[in-house]
Amino acid sequence: MPFTHRAQGEDGAEMKPCRGFTRDRRKASRPKSLAAATLAGLIGIGVCPAGAQDAGDRSGLQILVTPYFWAPEISAKVKTPAPGIPDVNANVSFSQLFHHLSWIPFFGSAELRNDRYGVFVDYMHVPVRTGFDTRNALFSGGTAGLVLDVATVDFLYRPLAQPQQYLDAGFGVRPWGVSTDISFNSGLLPATSVSTGGSWADPLIILRYHRELGSGFGLTAYGDVGGFGLAAHTDWQVIGTVDYMISSWIDLHVGYRSLNVNYSTKNDVGFNVNMDGPIIAGTFHF
Repeated sequence: MPFTHRAQGEDGAEMKPCRGFTRDRRKASRPKSLAAATLAGLIGIGVCPAGAQDAGDRSGLQILVTPYFWAPEISAKVKTPAPGIPDVNANVSFSQLFHHLSWIPFFGSAELRNDRYGVFVDYMHVPVRTGFDTRNALFSGGTAGLVLDVATVDFLYRPLAQPQQYLDAGFGVRPWGVSTDISFNSGLLPATSVSTGGSWADPLIILRYHRELGSGFGLTAYGDVGGFGLAAHTDWQVIGTVDYMISSWIDLHVGYRSLNVNYSTKNDVGFNVNMDGPIIAGTFHF
C-alpha cells in the first residue's frame, strides 16, 4: 500500500522537478537521531507503516520507512458451525475502535528500492473484541473476539518514470491469519462458545500511480486485487493520499485506505472482513 512522492528519470535516477513543481531539497539535512525515531515509531501503539516511497535523492539502493496511523472501521461476518447461529456479524466503528482493542496492535512496513525496482513488505496485527446481537433467537447475545494477522509482499517495476508522474506495476502475495473466539450467552439454549480460524495466502496484482501538483504537493493512488478463488474468493485493497514534501528526507501523507477479503472453507468456516478508514503517514528516506 505504497505512498510515493518523487519521480525518477528513464535511467532510474531521480529527476529534479521542473521549476515551480517542488522546493529545492538539496540543503535539507538528515538528523542523526532519525534511525532511533523511526524505530520508536514502528513499535509504538497504533502506529504503522503504510506503503512505500520511491528512491529519494540518492542513486543505488534505498531504504524507505513509513510509520502511519490507521484507524479503520472493521466489519466482519464470520461463518461458524454453531447450531442455530451459522453467521455472526462483528462490527467496530471508527469511533469505538480503541475501546474494543483486546491487546496492543502492531503495524510495520519497509521498502527497498534500486532504480526502477522495488520490494515492499508490510505486516499488521489487529486484535479486537465486540458484542453482537442474536435477537434473542436461541441465545441472548454474545461477544466475538477477532484477531487479524496480515502481511503484504509486493515486487514492483516502474515502466513510466517522468519528472511530474510515474507508474509502478507488479505482483505480490498477501498471507492472512484470522482467528475468532465467539461466546454465546444463555437463552433458549445454554451458553456456548465456538473458536474458529484460518490461514491462507493470496496472489496479488498491483498498480501505483503518483502525480506532482506543484508547491510540494502530490497525489498517490495504490490498488491491488487478488485471491481469484485460488485461496480467498476476493482480496483487494485501495489507498488514496494527498502528499506533501517537507524536506529531502521526509514526506507527509493524508488519505483513506480500504482492505477487504472474502474467504471460506468446505467445513462451514468463513470470513468476510472489511476495514476502511482514514490514514496519516510520514515517509523517512535513508
